[in-house]
Amino acid sequence: MEKKKKEIVKMLLNQNLEEKDEEEILDLLINNSITIDVDKENDRNMTFGERLADKISEVIGSWAFIISFCLFLLLWVIVNGYLMINALDPYPFILLNLLLSCLASLQAPIIMMSQNRQAKKDTIRNKNDYHTDLKSELILESLHDDLDKILKNQNKILEYIKNKEKDNNE
Repeated sequence: MEKKKKEIVKMLLNQNLEEKDEEEILDLLINNSITIDVDKENDRNMTFGERLADKISEVIGSWAFIISFCLFLLLWVIVNGYLMINALDPYPFILLNLLLSCLASLQAPIIMMSQNRQAKKDTIRNKNDYHTDLKSELILESLHDDLDKILKNQNKILEYIKNKEKDNNE
């Protein structure tokens, strides 16, 4: 049965894997529990920079930030437009433009770092799901084989009982 499982896994994988990787996956699927909590595993291996990027992306991508930033911009324009002559940043608001450019130049890489980390996490999750599906398919195949054996044995027993009844009736 073990050999049949390996053949099924090889057929299911059907990829160009190195011999070492293929054997590792076969052993993993057949002999070991393969489920992992991707979120916990990923959180355990995160660096300070990755945690910071996630937190900043979380804040930047919130409605609270968008609304408060719009209010800040509106307040900036009103205050500097109203003061006109003594304004810190008179119209056309060059200082505000500089601040917005700096903010955008910092936000983009931080958001990209967070997205890249999320993409890696999704890749790990997809691989885990694939291995779990393969293992489930192996278990179902094994159960199907066992059920076939049970049905064959049951049919033999029924046939034996029928033959015994015939012998007893004659």
